[in-house]
Amino acid sequence: MNTTSVEIKDLSKKYGDVQALQALSFSVEKGELFGLVGPDGAGKTSLFRILTTVLLPDEGTATVEGFHVVRDFREIRKITGYMPGRFSLYQDLTVEENLKFYATVFGTTVEENYDLIKDIYIQIEPFKKRRAGKLSGGMKQKLALSCALIHKPGILILDEPTTGVDAVSRKEFWDMLLRLKGSDLTILVSTPYMDEAELCDRVALLQDGKLLSVNTPQNIKEDYQVRLWAVWAENMYQLKADLAAYEDTRSVFLFGQDLHVTLNQDDTSENMKVWLEGKGHHQVHVEEIQPSVEDCFMELMSKDQLQG
Repeated sequence: MNTTSVEIKDLSKKYGDVQALQALSFSVEKGELFGLVGPDGAGKTSLFRILTTVLLPDEGTATVEGFHVVRDFREIRKITGYMPGRFSLYQDLTVEENLKFYATVFGTTVEENYDLIKDIYIQIEPFKKRRAGKLSGGMKQKLALSCALIHKPGILILDEPTTGVDAVSRKEFWDMLLRLKGSDLTILVSTPYMDEAELCDRVALLQDGKLLSVNTPQNIKEDYQVRLWAVWAENMYQLKADLAAYEDTRSVFLFGQDLHVTLNQDDTSENMKVWLEGKGHHQVHVEEIQPSVEDCFMELMSKDQLQG
């Protein structure tokens, strides 16, 4: 039995002089919650548009549930639930009318597949007579997800579904995805938020159309090969500038209220602290920490830039 839901081999896409995707190769297993993680311009939307058959690749191949994205586009559209980055439902139709419309497009009814969306739709059902354009960001999310699921797709593709919504709605949305993951549904979700990457079964880290890593969040963190330090002092702006000038600094990035710093192997945090104090910094705090997925992404990106 084939357990692969998505297979991508040497996939490339170019817009003029811009290389959006560069020879991507990876697979997604059935039933996985798989994250495509990277900043704006990394190539996430281009890849999803190819997988949903609205964009043709320049090179390479991709299959969804065994169907070729070019030859078998009609079959793929029948089995795919797609939620684009921007709210794309009909603003002048009510919640109820939007849902009925999408069910009709796929030859089904809301009643037939209501159990698929019940846990999600029940939260917005009290507003079913309200026009979609008048909903809050979190309510729009839930309606769009309900419409993407109403025809019982085999694969759900969500392009940055939590961008621009509040923290509570983000959490609620991911709680819904984690509940959906219990079925045989394959979920591909793109996000620029590294904390969301931690919730996926596996992730692909993308930068400038290149694949930096494909692995579980835990394995990505375990592959981090250097010691990582959180550094804080009174004048953070000057601290970052001085650490960037320190001869044994490998990398320095701002993470929340701290700077995350890696050093060359022959240096120590004690030497760094003494040097910073000699530069006039007061109350310098240095603590060794475990890397997050974001730390790993920054390290992989730095390596890729050096190799390039």
